[in-house]
Amino acid sequence: MNDAQWKEWIVRSAERIAPRAERDLEALVGVSSPSGDVDAAEAAVAVARALLPDDVEVERLECSSAGYARDLLACLRGTGSGRLLLLGHLDTVIPHEQHHPLRRQGEMLCGPGTIDMKGGVALSLGVLHELAGCRQEFAEIALLLVVDEEWRTAPFAHPARFADFDACLCFEGGELTAEGGEAVVVARKAAGTLVVRAKGRAAHSGAEPERGRNALLALARISVELAGHHAPQGPDRRTVVPTILRSGDAFNVVPGEGELFVDVRAAKLEAIEALLDSVPSELSDVALVAELGRRWPAMEMAERAATPLSTASELLGRPITGTERGGASDASHLAAGAPLLAIDGLGPLGGGSHAPEEHVVAASLGSRAEVALALVAALLAMS
Repeated sequence: MNDAQWKEWIVRSAERIAPRAERDLEALVGVSSPSGDVDAAEAAVAVARALLPDDVEVERLECSSAGYARDLLACLRGTGSGRLLLLGHLDTVIPHEQHHPLRRQGEMLCGPGTIDMKGGVALSLGVLHELAGCRQEFAEIALLLVVDEEWRTAPFAHPARFADFDACLCFEGGELTAEGGEAVVVARKAAGTLVVRAKGRAAHSGAEPERGRNALLALARISVELAGHHAPQGPDRRTVVPTILRSGDAFNVVPGEGELFVDVRAAKLEAIEALLDSVPSELSDVALVAELGRRWPAMEMAERAATPLSTASELLGRPITGTERGGASDASHLAAGAPLLAIDGLGPLGGGSHAPEEHVVAASLGSRAEVALALVAALLAMS
């Protein structure tokens, strides 16, 4: 297609995607799918599979996390050139007992996982349907929906599979610039979960507390010391936030064991790994062992994304700006491990991720579909 035909395709396709995406979002949110629940993941995969174009090739890939359901891969084959990966996840953090179906409240579509990221999955499905009608424009379009993004600690299993693709478009929630313009994510910090485990000695806290070695106190001290490395304005832009401390089994026993979790983000993964050296092997006769429970690389795509964003902006008729976001995403793994051009934040607008007020702005399904389609058109036109 030439530029005029791509522009027409973007407008008409977005008009079809918007109502379909709202229906698909309702179906996806209708399934409670907290990360790690195999039966729930299978139910979510079944819904997503039912919403695919009829003639896609479907495959179930071994999940990165052991004991999880298999991930879902759907492929469209074409007669042109260019290979694009559309990426999303079906798991959520909301437990079954807090789940509820999709509800419309004014202009908002509310429900667990709407913005993180079943709204984005709905848009990616719509994009796949539209591409099914113009196979002469690409060689392959793949949609990968994983089931373990929210709680994964294992290495991401799939980069090698897509090493010969041209780009990855990830449909995490979208955003706007400060001036209200369209934005996508081209940079993310590295992310890591620092885990410190303590081994002391239990003892009766009333009769003989001096015999105990208090794991809770040791972990509390370490949490404060680690938090002292929090320096978001520093050269590494590192944030260090203790999030979970578990210790003790009874109110009248000196806690002999415990564990501390610390969420760390930084410009480079090396700045996160360096914190391991700040945890001593022993504190107040309590043994400490520190490890990095997960490693998510940084994503730095601003330079590589500049030309596609410029082309997409021309096709769309309004600017699309590349921005940075602090949260982690599987797009980072594809950017680092394949390595592909990765652009993220192609989902709808909304908010309240991981919270009861989680929602998608209904009107954004159409506008953000246009953004995603413009980027698809730009990348395929450049291939």
